[in-house]
Amino acid sequence: MKSLELEVFPCRSDNFGVLLHCPEANLTAAIDAPELEPIIEAAQRRGWTITHIFTTHHHGDHVEANLELKDRFNCQIIGPRAEAVAIPGLDEAVNDGDSFEFGPHTVNVIETPGHTAGHVCYHLPESKLLFAADTLFALGCGRLFERPAADMWASLQKLAALPDDTTVYFGHEYTLANARFAVTIDPDNEKLKARAAEIEALRAEGKFTIPTTIGIEKETNPFLRASDPAIRKNLGMDANSDAEVFAEIRTRKDNF
Repeated sequence: MKSLELEVFPCRSDNFGVLLHCPEANLTAAIDAPELEPIIEAAQRRGWTITHIFTTHHHGDHVEANLELKDRFNCQIIGPRAEAVAIPGLDEAVNDGDSFEFGPHTVNVIETPGHTAGHVCYHLPESKLLFAADTLFALGCGRLFERPAADMWASLQKLAALPDDTTVYFGHEYTLANARFAVTIDPDNEKLKARAAEIEALRAEGKFTIPTTIGIEKETNPFLRASDPAIRKNLGMDANSDAEVFAEIRTRKDNF
């Protein structure tokens, strides 16, 4: 089986666009559709024709170009059933635990409510790829707009259970702000401090911080580390549940 190819590029003010290409089947999926022109330019740059859109959730900065791309390429739009009425041009609605084929590659659907009520992530286990959009960021997670903190905590635990060497592509370049916040929650984490310095240097050079891995996030992302004794002590929440600690971290980030 040939390796999948990826093209990552900026969209809007801080979105990432991602194209996923299967050379064997000559298929190309846009992971969400945040902005038309950058997506078309990326496809033309690589000589790819967009055949699919894998929609993660209904927010406008992830579906804005759905209909224009569908009109231009007649691509198939796949997205979460729980948000079907809000996703323009949806062809195939998927639920948690569903799988579909992208050429010879299996794509597993993981429902991750929190940021929105029906947000899904797309996991390609053979290729060790996860497209997490606005559920899991490098050193962060999405704001809680449509579901409570306990639901997002459960969603993040699903992703944390994936193999550590899973490569994670996320929806926004928020990593520098996330790093500056993370060290206030987990100030004695040497791996986090080293990573924060690396991120400062990358952004100073105008370089992307995408992708990350599940293993790196488990070591350094405070939103995955609510059970860590050092974080609990720092927050004065030794006796609280993991979900309550997570909720406090999310509230502090909202106000950071």
